Amino acid sequence: MDRRNFIKTGIAAGLLAGTANLKPSALHGFFSDSAPADAPFDLVAIKGGEPDAMFLKALDAMGGMKRFVKKNQKVVVKPNIGWDVVPEKAANTNPKLVSAIIRSCFDAGAKEVYVFDNTCDNWTRCYSNSGIEKAVKDAKGKLVPGNQESYYHPIELKNTKKLSKAKEHELILESDVFINVPVLKHHGSGKITVAMKNLMGIVWDRGFWHRNDLHQCIADFASYRKPDLNIVDAYNVMLQNGPRGVSVDDLVLMKSQIISTDMLAADVASAKLFGIQPENVNYIKYGTSMKIGQGDLSKLNIKRLVI
Repeated sequence: MDRRNFIKTGIAAGLLAGTANLKPSALHGFFSDSAPADAPFDLVAIKGGEPDAMFLKALDAMGGMKRFVKKNQKVVVKPNIGWDVVPEKAANTNPKLVSAIIRSCFDAGAKEVYVFDNTCDNWTRCYSNSGIEKAVKDAKGKLVPGNQESYYHPIELKNTKKLSKAKEHELILESDVFINVPVLKHHGSGKITVAMKNLMGIVWDRGFWHRNDLHQCIADFASYRKPDLNIVDAYNVMLQNGPRGVSVDDLVLMKSQIISTDMLAADVASAKLFGIQPENVNYIKYGTSMKIGQGDLSKLNIKRLVI
């Protein structure tokens, strides 16, 4: 069975809906609602609605945006805007989700909300044709470029294996709150791209990563500054021909999101949703061994929601 049919009819489609025919051990800890009623959740998984509606409901379960954003803070929202394609092809983060996040930040009291990406295709076309430029402007956020090396400043990484230095975008370095908003999709080199890999859009020299063990570099960089919140867009999921995609035939409609304070946990849950064992994605495996976050979902307070 190919992955499209597997996800439509099998495990991955059922994980969030709670309808898959699986042994209990297969889902152990993945969506256990084990936290006390007043305890903040580490991860919320939601299915069944539009991107903005799912986000708002899941965010409420996480304690609301005021848990993460305080009055007069500077916030950076980092979606995937890497590709010059329309929203319907799902190569980039859904613009409805980006807009809802920005509005929530302002409602929580943010002074400024910036959005950017170091794109792969022409940055002005990516921003425009992805629908994210309009979404940001409509929500009163500030869309800024990431296409010049002068925006990036040197940082040093410690206790890493391949990546000891990088140049990171100044907005991340200067921000009070960093919100990471990847789109879940297939990736030719990484198998899948989610939260940890989305950080490649905040650095300058990605070529070094590809030449020097991409997976280890992803894990190394993830140890530097972890996002305050990770919001995984799994509304339309690209199952093949990623990261850019070829056509809508590459997609399956999942209508799902995974939200977590833990970047590694978000990637582990996303891999399961995609239909891949997390340990078979090397950067997730390396991140687990480096203790980037919690790779054992059974140890987290997790909430499942269905709209």
